Amino acid sequence: MSRTPPAPTRRTLTQRILHPATAFAALATMSMTACAGTGAVASGTGERVEDGTIVYAHQQEPDCIFGGWIEQSYISYNVLDSLFALDENGEAVPWLASGWKLSEDRLTYTITVEPGNEFTDGTPVDAEAIAYNFNYWAEGGNSTALAWLGGYYESTEVIDEHTLAVHLSQPYLKFIENLTQGYFGIQSPQALETRTEEENCEAPIGSGAFVVDEWNRGENLVLVRNENYTSAPANADHDGPAYVEKIDWRFVPEGVTRVAALRSGEVDAIYDIPAIEWSGLEDSGYELQKYVTGGRPQQISLTTTQGPFVDENVRKAFIYSLDRQSAVETIGQGVIPYEGNGGVSQSTPGYSQDAADYYSYDPVEAIKLLEASGWSTVNADGYREKDGELLEIDIPYGAGSIINADGASILQALQEQAKATGFKVNLIPVPQGEFFAGAYSTAEERDAYPGYWTAINGGILYINWRQHTEAWPNYANSAFYNSEELENLILAGNSAPDQETQDAYYAQAQEYIAEHALSFGIYDRLSTLGVNPRLQGVKQEHAQGGPTFHDAYFVE
Repeated sequence: MSRTPPAPTRRTLTQRILHPATAFAALATMSMTACAGTGAVASGTGERVEDGTIVYAHQQEPDCIFGGWIEQSYISYNVLDSLFALDENGEAVPWLASGWKLSEDRLTYTITVEPGNEFTDGTPVDAEAIAYNFNYWAEGGNSTALAWLGGYYESTEVIDEHTLAVHLSQPYLKFIENLTQGYFGIQSPQALETRTEEENCEAPIGSGAFVVDEWNRGENLVLVRNENYTSAPANADHDGPAYVEKIDWRFVPEGVTRVAALRSGEVDAIYDIPAIEWSGLEDSGYELQKYVTGGRPQQISLTTTQGPFVDENVRKAFIYSLDRQSAVETIGQGVIPYEGNGGVSQSTPGYSQDAADYYSYDPVEAIKLLEASGWSTVNADGYREKDGELLEIDIPYGAGSIINADGASILQALQEQAKATGFKVNLIPVPQGEFFAGAYSTAEERDAYPGYWTAINGGILYINWRQHTEAWPNYANSAFYNSEELENLILAGNSAPDQETQDAYYAQAQEYIAEHALSFGIYDRLSTLGVNPRLQGVKQEHAQGGPTFHDAYFVE
């Protein structure tokens, strides 16, 4: 029979706004789950089984659990609670905080902390602890949290045990919603102060539903239930500790291996389903979940400070040379959404369809623009030259990290398309270690750069397009393009008094990016899950689409 979870205790979010506004060989030797065995797909109904271990296969292994990469936030979200969670409507709901209010000048957020919660080291989750975390982020404790706070966060004031005021230097309409991202998980100040950097890297101390038990590098991470858990978010299905005892979070880089493990019953759930496997799993009765991440889609930024893409016409010619939609639809098998917008994905509020539609596949126009810019000679290999210089484009990409196997195939398709108009495209796969160590991070090392940046709103535009200056470098500006006009449009959107005004400014910014051919979209980044129906209650959280297991349980 189906199970009805206990009615959760709901807290009211007080929101007063005064203005509108990753080897796999280890699998056989590890513990099996409550539902492993035959590998058959069972009915999705039945009695709930107490406890059990979820074996989950993820595709990438980060260096630390807490940090500024989405693959870190996927893990830390199950270990560290946040102040707020994002619901299915994109609204912030209570988690460690019970509510907030905004001052009339829109510069101070007064946040009320839910009393009675503790970190797993026994220290209280109070206003002092929350204030410590804000300052920790602002001082670089999490690079992505800092990127969101930069230019806005000023200070935090502790008012009393359960109340703090966060002061901003300028209004930010979606400040609270941004805090729902996993980069803003709350850690124990005592742990941060008294434990080593390595200890906090491998097993951060939070108040979450699970605790890090062990990490076997290159194999798996074991999370165990926090038996004293009291701080489920308001949109959880139940209060109190998780239903399952453990999560065996395995790192399995190969997509086909993950799918085979799910089908055999060796794992209960997998992440990042290859597009070609989607319909087969669906037809076999597995529960499939797909979340289109907001923020910057999988796009390519073009280096504007040196090389052939200094010329705007060459940038435009490159985009016209690419039948992006055909490549995505062919390789994506109807699972991966095509995305033309280089600024934000279609799931992002304030999305501009005009920016998405700015360039169609037009090789005739591409050739016209190239010849007008002096690239009129075609050599014996079919590539264009100008004054003896080859029209050659270097595109390094994070292979297996930022770009998965499907994404690499799409890039290869674009490489072939660009050859037809005379571009010689060199795709350079960069291993994860090199990529995150800064390889190919300068303008001198690349002509174009594919990648994404998840977010829940168009504020990501400020992170990606804020001007790069000596006083305040911005390495997230992957086109190396400085424009006061573009930056001002985004700033106006961030500080807009209401959603409609914000969306209008963000749309103008997206259209500016398209008009000047600074970046172009390819496809929307997905977070996908495949789950054996014997395991129920696995969810994707709404801020970044990461898997959450607090409400998950096995059925007989």
